[in-house]
Amino acid sequence: MTEENAVAQGRRVRVVLVDDHRMFRTGVQAEIGETERTGVEVVGEAADVDQAVTVITATRPEVVLLDVHLPGGGGVEVLRRCAPLMTGEHPVRFLALSVSDAAEDVIGVIRGGARGYVTKTITGADLVDSVFRVQDGDAVFSPRLAGFVLDAFASTDAPPVDEDLDRLTQREREVLRLIARGYAYKEIAKQLFISVKTVESHVSAVLRKLQLSNRHELTRWATARRLV
Repeated sequence: MTEENAVAQGRRVRVVLVDDHRMFRTGVQAEIGETERTGVEVVGEAADVDQAVTVITATRPEVVLLDVHLPGGGGVEVLRRCAPLMTGEHPVRFLALSVSDAAEDVIGVIRGGARGYVTKTITGADLVDSVFRVQDGDAVFSPRLAGFVLDAFASTDAPPVDEDLDRLTQREREVLRLIARGYAYKEIAKQLFISVKTVESHVSAVLRKLQLSNRHELTRWATARRLV
């Protein structure tokens, strides 16, 4: 549904934005949040998992725009904790909006209950259209991402997720990505609201599970799998 059609029909959709980058949330708000023009009303924002669960529970929006990588457990953890809100007469629906186009990220949030997955290259008009489609119960994906989901759910022969990556906990995956992106331990600790010692423990566990020797090998491993 285009912006013009939504406004002409008097349709409204209440949306919560979940992303750990304030400037990105501000940009999305400016792009789609002019309710009289787009029909989208942004009723809340959150920057981490705990904030997201609190805001979503309090506002009960029709659609949540959810980033995949968040402090506190990631988008998958938000979906897990909000699962009771996804059912009933007025379900909260989730649309992943992420810079990542990694198959593991796409499959993870869809398995968690999200109705679609679009990347941050999407235009404002297309994002508005996607939000209304998800509100209507449709599944929405950026080009080529739908193939990941079809392959994962149609195939019973091959695992949908990398077996090595599947050995890691959600928190270890978050630390892995940040290490691979060049973050220092102190920066990771600040982003994830954990201690530097805990970061070190997670890094040691990741290296052990993946049978790697140092963060340089870890970075190459993550880059090869497009996790960075």
